[in-house]
Amino acid sequence: MSEKIYDVIIIGAGPAGLSAALYAGRARLSTLIIEKEKDGGQIVVTSEVENYPGGVEHDTGPSLIGRMVKQAELFGSEKVYDAITGVELDGEVKTLTGHKAEYRCKAVIIATGAHPRPIGCPGEKEFVGKGVSYCATCDAPFFQELEVYVVGGGDAAVEEAIYLAGFARKVTVIHRRDELRAAKSIQEKAFTHPGLEFMWNSVVTELRGDGILSSMVVTDTVTGETRVIDADEDDGLFGVFPFVGFVPHSDLFVGMLDMEGAYLKTDENMKTNIPGVFAAGDVRAKSLRQVVTAAADGAIAATQAEHYLSRGK
Repeated sequence: MSEKIYDVIIIGAGPAGLSAALYAGRARLSTLIIEKEKDGGQIVVTSEVENYPGGVEHDTGPSLIGRMVKQAELFGSEKVYDAITGVELDGEVKTLTGHKAEYRCKAVIIATGAHPRPIGCPGEKEFVGKGVSYCATCDAPFFQELEVYVVGGGDAAVEEAIYLAGFARKVTVIHRRDELRAAKSIQEKAFTHPGLEFMWNSVVTELRGDGILSSMVVTDTVTGETRVIDADEDDGLFGVFPFVGFVPHSDLFVGMLDMEGAYLKTDENMKTNIPGVFAAGDVRAKSLRQVVTAAADGAIAATQAEHYLSRGK
């Protein structure tokens, strides 16, 4: 166990966590960021970021996160890479147990984010990395001149479909309804893109193949009819990219913190039901999960942590 007791420990180095680190550092709080794998969270797999105020032209997730990381470091935040496996949140000093060490602090900001929700159909797990991918930015080059199917109808699904169209021969968006949920500006781009097609009122109910993904079953949500889609004979495979929402990383806090579904419940000041414990970003119950709202959450959480430490409220 480290002898040091930090003012604030932030779990997660996505936009919410990095924003919290920036504000905590500027408040001269001793700050530690604990990140399990890599900085950035979901935003690092986003090919283009157009809706972050003041962002540079053709900004990408990795470039935006790179600037956030440098800014947080500039104000003195420390960082370790470790997976937190246990927490003791009651009392004035909180203890976080990781694979590598134990960490102690007076306030915790939970910014653990979320991961892509799987379709949940037979064959999906078996073909991850063999035709199924949850990251267009990572894997689009593997599908150069092949056919690709994107499952979903929200902003992420349509934006990634447009990105994939720069690589694949044809991209088909499969959506369970007869209209998209994506922002109108994104829909306009999609409907005028020559490389995109749409399969309405449809869900993927099975993925098949012999070692690689080469076939899938699609069910009509209106009629209940099913049909099999096979890969082009010359290709031998196709790609499926599910973008059907996210699952928050909140398992560690079940039974400790109040939740709304699987999301952590906070007030408008990011306070949870335990004094000195705050939540920010995609792990929090909220109406809009975007980079800009994650950054705002982090700023609020750090400011409220400062108030808690100075006044014990």
